[in-house]
Amino acid sequence: MDRLLYVAMTGAKETLRAQGVNNHNLANASTTGFRAELSAFQNRAVTGAGFPSRVYATHSVTGWDTSAGSMISTGRSLDVAVQGDGFIAVQGRDGREAYTRAGDLRVDPSGLLLTGAGHPVLGDGGPITVPPHASIDIAADGSVSIVPLGQGPETTAVVARIKLVNPPPESLERGADGLFRTRDGMDAPADASVRLASGVLESSNVNVAEAMVTMIELARQFEMQVKMMRTAEENADASAQLLRIG
Repeated sequence: MDRLLYVAMTGAKETLRAQGVNNHNLANASTTGFRAELSAFQNRAVTGAGFPSRVYATHSVTGWDTSAGSMISTGRSLDVAVQGDGFIAVQGRDGREAYTRAGDLRVDPSGLLLTGAGHPVLGDGGPITVPPHASIDIAADGSVSIVPLGQGPETTAVVARIKLVNPPPESLERGADGLFRTRDGMDAPADASVRLASGVLESSNVNVAEAMVTMIELARQFEMQVKMMRTAEENADASAQLLRIG
């Protein structure tokens, strides 16, 4: 009886974890440049003294979907999207170099170039600072050009270049802040082959319909496991009654 209860209990616990991952993907279906998390169930034997007699379910995140989201035209000069593979280098809250696909950039009152989430965008010499300007453009290679305030188009000047990288996906890990970092803690080298598209944003690559179906499947699976726990309880009560009769 305890075997049935144990299997059902561990299954329900891990199903809730899977639902949490799926719900996180759904919540970020409209987040710029978001990569859907991938997860999977596994069965593992309980190790320890005695004979192996228990197997429990585990759920873990196995990575993320590397496919690109769709390109949404905005016409805004500070909106950029990475074309193909690659990332934009930013500075995380911990001060470390990190990487993102979100290209919804802005310039704060002090001139610092930030992502929509407030992370400073990195260039060759650190966080990029943009002087007062009348207009600003970002080229395909990440070069940031401005027309100085009060000047004409003939005074256009390049003030910085966004660091673009393309490390292997297996060398990256995603942090709780949604940014990617190298597993070994080293900064990825700049890659001149990474290109940007200006005036567009990359949408999340979450498949909303698929995530909704998965949510329903996991809910039904959890209900089944709860029913199994109730069945185990009923069987235990019936066995106890038989013993009292005896």
